[in-house]
Order: sequence, then structure tokens, then C-alpha cells
Amino acid sequence: MSHREGRSLQKGMNFGIGGNHSVILMSVRPGAPYNDRIEDGGTTLIYEGHDQPRGTVQDPKLADQIAMTRSGRQTDNGKFHDAAQGTKAGHRPPERVRVYEKIHSGIWSYNGVFHLIDSWTEFDSKRRVFKFKLVAVEGDEDFSHSPVTTPERRRIIPTKVKLAVWKRDEGKCVECGATDELHFDHDLPWSKGGTSITAANVQLLCARHNLSKSDRIV
Repeated sequence: MSHREGRSLQKGMNFGIGGNHSVILMSVRPGAPYNDRIEDGGTTLIYEGHDQPRGTVQDPKLADQIAMTRSGRQTDNGKFHDAAQGTKAGHRPPERVRVYEKIHSGIWSYNGVFHLIDSWTEFDSKRRVFKFKLVAVEGDEDFSHSPVTTPERRRIIPTKVKLAVWKRDEGKCVECGATDELHFDHDLPWSKGGTSITAANVQLLCARHNLSKSDRIV
């Protein structure tokens, strides 16, 4: 995660890293601090905005999430919201967002590139929170080019499947045994009829072998 982005990611929301994409950290695990969820058969992420920092309010989980600080500085909630609304209004291309998911303590999974297409605020049982809608897209990793205007949607691998694969493959690349820069890879790609909902079609590959395999798919 940090190797791919070239920096240490200390925040869950990171807008405009390098000026060409953003990064968010998510989790749908029981007890996760935010209410993120996956919809539309695994192609859509509804991501909850982040709380005010501890020390600025008595209890961040009881305080409204904000777009601007009291000093007038825009928060990442505000930056993502402005980008989403600009796209929705047709004023700008979608913000490309790399999404990383915490699937277990100490285990992060790269969920690929998403397009940020909408945002809103809503009340939960205690306060007002931001919600962001992002769709998983095929490709669009080359940030030197503008986002694809009509991207093909992509289905992310469910968390429970990733955990089963991680346990079965013992946290190692099935080709070489590497334990770093690992990818959850479809044996048969979803775009070619492979399934994302069973561990039988998913394996762990290191970055080198994942790239080598991708080069052979026609």
C-alpha cells in the first residue's frame, strides 16, 4: 500500500495524492469505525466520511462530520464532496480513487481503481455524516491520461472470500512463496466469466507473477 503510493498513509481519506488520484482506506469488518458497504453485486462502494479529530470535539462519534474546519480549512470530506458534486453536475471528470481494504488486523487488500460519482449527507441515529458513492472500474491505472468516460464496471472480491483465500494460501504467492506486494487474483477473470464469490477461482499472487499472468490473458 505505502510502496504503491510512495508515502505513508496515516489517514483514511487522502484527496488528490500527487495531483492525479486520491486514496481511501475502507473496511466492512464487524466493529469497523465507519459504516462502509458494498452494493450492486460488488461493483459499488458506499463510503462513509470521516469524523472530526479527537480533541476538537468531546466525542467524535456524536459530532456531525464537517466539510470545513472552524478556521475555514476544507476537510477531506469537503474536498471529496466538491469533487463528487462537480462530476455529478458535469463540470469535471470523475476523481479516480485507489481503494485499500482492511480485511483483518495487519492485512490490507488493494481493491483497485474506483470513480467517485456522487455524495450526500444523511443522519444516522446520532449525527449527520457524509456518504460517497464510488464505482469499481476496469483499468484506469494510467493516471497520465484522463479517466475513461464510459468505463466497464468491475466486481471486487468479497471480504469473506479474501479471508478464505488468505488462509488457504497461507499469506504467500502460490507461484513463488513471496509474502509482500500480494494481490488477490482471479484464476479466470470476471470479465471472461470467472466468479468472484468463491475462493476456488481466487488465488494469491505477488505483483511480479500477477503482472506476468495479466500479460498472457487474451
